[in-house]
Amino acid sequence: MKYTIRIADKSYEVEIEDIHARPIIAHVDGERFEVHPDSGEQPRISKEVKSSQVNEVSSPMPVVSQVGVSNELTAPLPGTVVEVCVKPGDEVEVGKVVLVIEAMKMKNSIRSTRSGKITEILATAGQTVAHKQALVKFE
Repeated sequence: MKYTIRIADKSYEVEIEDIHARPIIAHVDGERFEVHPDSGEQPRISKEVKSSQVNEVSSPMPVVSQVGVSNELTAPLPGTVVEVCVKPGDEVEVGKVVLVIEAMKMKNSIRSTRSGKITEILATAGQTVAHKQALVKFE
């Protein structure tokens, strides 16, 4: 999704890859950033830079809020599950790859949107899944 953001009389072109993935990958005016939202806190933004490229920036950080934390991870796109990377009982952190879905000949890593213990895997390798179909349940 592409957005034009205006901050302090300056416009930025922002492209978000997948808002449900963790970390969120954002491209701002051609530069890649990883945004790690935590519930109720300001997100951590990280970017690989050389020390000569680091400049002080005094702009406010965006605030991301989590409206409701579900106990299920759902498919952000339809496709075929090609790999399941977790099993029931596994403890996962936000951003850990849980499974891989292939859609239009591209493999998409589906990452956990929350931390917790996996209680049930609802999809198997080779299975076709629909958009927003439940894939994994958390404790």
